[in-house]
Amino acid sequence: MKVVLHVDGGARGNPGPAAIGVVVSSPEGEVLDELAETIGLATNNVAEYRALLRGLERARAIGATEVEIVGDSELVARQLTGAYKVKHPAMKPLHAEAMAALRGFAAGWSVRTVPRAENARADELVNQALDAQV
Repeated sequence: MKVVLHVDGGARGNPGPAAIGVVVSSPEGEVLDELAETIGLATNNVAEYRALLRGLERARAIGATEVEIVGDSELVARQLTGAYKVKHPAMKPLHAEAMAALRGFAAGWSVRTVPRAENARADELVNQALDAQV
């Protein structure tokens, strides 16, 4: 079963209070699962990876064998595809964990970046989680 995974992470301040938003949907757009949660203090990039990891976990939990990742972080997308090296020490374990999780999708995976407006629901979930924390 293929799913589309919209992920977003954000921090107010960098680092600062951070949250993630995840939307798991069918290729036709039917929402199968959503998640909005705070993750404590983090940078934007760490939050993006944490959103990806939680999204992959949720996709696996509903039986996905193939995942199309959609997000607005070019850094994460390019690190996943190998176009960018992972240099920052805090990012290396997150990247390794993401790559290990992706290997669990037997039918494969892909990643693409979109403008924030095309990732609106995941972005909205990040902001809901951050706003609720105040």
